[in-house]
Amino acid sequence: MSGDGRCERVFTVHAELGLHARPAGVFVMIAKRFSAQIEVAREGSSDDWVDGRSILSLLSLAASRGTRLRVRADGSDAADAVEALGALLEGREAGPESAAGGGTAG
Repeated sequence: MSGDGRCERVFTVHAELGLHARPAGVFVMIAKRFSAQIEVAREGSSDDWVDGRSILSLLSLAASRGTRLRVRADGSDAADAVEALGALLEGREAGPESAAGGGTAG
């Protein structure tokens, strides 16, 4: 899935513990793979966007399991970036990224 310009989608946080430090760190690592500018906001907050490449900004969202987050990207690889980040948030990402974000506590 490739595209140009801007892409925005809403995803539900799947991880048992929400978007805590480890999955937020993985989110940042994935975001840095893309040239697009990436921002994230809680659904329903129109102006409270945070930098998708900043772990502290992501943690400030206090996104627990079930929280709906809007992810938007602007750049030549925007659609790919949004899809990859959405896959992580929803637990669809294969490999170590999904282990970082999903699973059960304990």
